[in-house]
Amino acid sequence: MGRGKFKGKPTGHRHFSTPEELRAGTSVRPRTFKKEEAEVEDEEEESEEEVEEEPEKRKGTQGLIEIENPNLVKQKNVKAKDVDMGRTTELSRREREEIEKQKAHERYMKLQEQGKTEQARKDLERLALIRQQRADAAKKREEEKAAREQKKTGARK
Repeated sequence: MGRGKFKGKPTGHRHFSTPEELRAGTSVRPRTFKKEEAEVEDEEEESEEEVEEEPEKRKGTQGLIEIENPNLVKQKNVKAKDVDMGRTTELSRREREEIEKQKAHERYMKLQEQGKTEQARKDLERLALIRQQRADAAKKREEEKAAREQKKTGARK
């Protein structure tokens, strides 16, 4: 027979041990985490006594498979007193390429300012053409203005 819309939790009903079961130690109650943890610590202490030299603990599957990975970068811990300040560090390929790219761009911009590149020449030609057109337009406006003033002064007389 159904219980309706709301059902109980899947864990089921609570089970309480009777005092007799507790005294006998036959309780069906599961072990608690703390008890399991205490047992694990006891086992670790026993294993430490047996084996003094144990490699450091590894996470995940690292302890299962021993591989020599050529791409694995191992951390290098260098003490401050061992550091050689006079020695120059070699740059990686990406860093070298980035520096070369910046230098090439700076060289190009210097040549651009001096007008020695093709793009700079084209820009200067366009600029000269625009200046010439503006000068012609200004001259034409001046002439029209002078012609209008002559008409006004000639009409008044």
